[in-house]
Amino acid sequence: MNNSNVCDKKIRRKVFLRWFLNGESGWNYEKMQGSGYCYSMMPALKEIYKDDPDALQAAVKNHLQFFNTTPHTANIILGVNMAVEQTVKQDGKDAIASIKTGLMGPLAGVGDSLFGVIIDTVLGSIAAYMALEGNPMGCLIWVLVSAIGITALRYAMLEIGYKQGTDVVANISTKMKKITEAASILGLTVVGALIPTVVNAKVPYVFEWGKVKMPVQDMIDSIMPNLLPVLFVVLIYWLLSKKGMNSTRVIIFIIVFAILFNFLGILG
Repeated sequence: MNNSNVCDKKIRRKVFLRWFLNGESGWNYEKMQGSGYCYSMMPALKEIYKDDPDALQAAVKNHLQFFNTTPHTANIILGVNMAVEQTVKQDGKDAIASIKTGLMGPLAGVGDSLFGVIIDTVLGSIAAYMALEGNPMGCLIWVLVSAIGITALRYAMLEIGYKQGTDVVANISTKMKKITEAASILGLTVVGALIPTVVNAKVPYVFEWGKVKMPVQDMIDSIMPNLLPVLFVVLIYWLLSKKGMNSTRVIIFIIVFAILFNFLGILG
């Protein structure tokens, strides 16, 4: 998409920083991220409509509408928005609103999966496990990824959105689907491998009959190694799916459950 590059890098950085620092500061149930989105777009809008105060006012009203998507992937929409708006201005205000509405749903699905679940779960689990083992690289990995890597990626997405304009809609739908599927497989593999190393549950009871002694844990391991950790994860997953349950209640349940069964000598 050809444009006149009204929004130079300085303006794009301002838009990015506004969204990065304040994108959800005005979140509310009526417009959700609408006010934060409009606030983030203001440097670009002021530059695009610097010679037309009435058009600027109309553009601000246009961007105060409902908006809600994953904060990370919203940068793509901001970039596309700047590219389109500086080209069509108020002649295409309906198209601008449609682009925002059309992109925020699909990008929310992709963004929530990648940034809200997969990256945090996979890298967070690896970092936490390394930290528990006394390896300082665990903390370093988390800082490098969450504080530096993802921030740089968010800015890169804004630049991609701006440079590609509306063409990014067609490109991203095919490429991001493949990325999401690959990341999902990686996430399931890593989380599955971490279960027996992070979740520690054993049965200390030893069955005795005359001179015969049979540790119950050995019997369980002969059926399936690390069966108890897997069952505990399944139990937690099932509890979280029940109505009225949340992560806090599940944590309290697990603490009480562990203390009780350890006291009875069933678990160790």
